[in-house]
Amino acid sequence: MNILTVLLQTAPAQTGGGASMWIFLILIFVVMWLFMIRPQRKQQKELEKFRAELKKGDKVVTVGGIYGVIEEVSDKTVLIKVDANVKLRVDKNGLVKDYSESQNQ
Repeated sequence: MNILTVLLQTAPAQTGGGASMWIFLILIFVVMWLFMIRPQRKQQKELEKFRAELKKGDKVVTVGGIYGVIEEVSDKTVLIKVDANVKLRVDKNGLVKDYSESQNQ
């Protein structure tokens, strides 16, 4: 048997419990917003700011884990130098962080 049906069958019928149900649902949504949606939006804004401020010489990591130094920045793409003679053009959305900050700590 489903646990929900067992609880519904064994729970006594309540009158006037609608208000407490709505308060409980609103409380659940507030908690979800505080712990899940708000931090994710903050992180997304920081990532967008990072991508907008990219410049030549910045050390970056791609989503695929490729480390490189920016050689050229255009509107949607970035040319990164991976090795002495190896350069890759990647989409700005493929860059996740500046690894030079994490190495300094």
